[in-house]
Formats: sequence, structure tokens, C-alpha cells
Amino acid sequence: MVGIGMQIVYLGCSATAALEAEAAMQLMRLQPFGASLSDCHLAIEALRLRSGKPLYDVRLDLVTAAHELKPIGRHAAESAEEAVRRAFDAAERTLRTEASALAPRR
Repeated sequence: MVGIGMQIVYLGCSATAALEAEAAMQLMRLQPFGASLSDCHLAIEALRLRSGKPLYDVRLDLVTAAHELKPIGRHAAESAEEAVRRAFDAAERTLRTEASALAPRR
């Protein structure tokens, strides 16, 4: 069985080992939905605020097994790792809601 693939794009920032590890760990949370997903696209963008504080904007799109794009949305935080966690939290909630809606009623 092949797992869900992930493509990561960095905008205005560079990949770090910690950020790559966080994204890989979060991807593991989606593995129970692997039958309905083939891939995900993660974009991590560093925004420069006037205050000088960093802000990271993360966008996550899921690609279904039927090759349809399912945008999860944008999530922002002061750390890239936290923004990634928020995006995958939303993805997991979305997938669980969809799975429960498709479950047979008794």
C-alpha cells in the first residue's frame, strides 16, 4: 500500500529539518484516510509584518483518489510549525466529518 504523497512549496522562507519533520508528522494523521486521498500540496509562506514579527501563512490542498482538488484553506501563526499543525487540524476535521456523513446509518 502506498501512502499519501506530499509536495511542499516554500515562499519567502527556506526549508528546515524541523519544519520538514513537522510536516511529515502531520501528514501521518491523514493516513487513515489514504483510500480517499492520493496527495496533498502544502504551501508555507513567510509574511513580513510592519511590526517586524514573523507571520507564516500555510495553505493546504488535498488531492482525492479521483484526482479532484479539495482546498482546506489558509492558516496563519507566528511559527511555521504551528501554522502547519493548524492546517492539518482542519484537514483532519474535514475528512472525519465527511467520513461520518458517508457512514451507514443504523
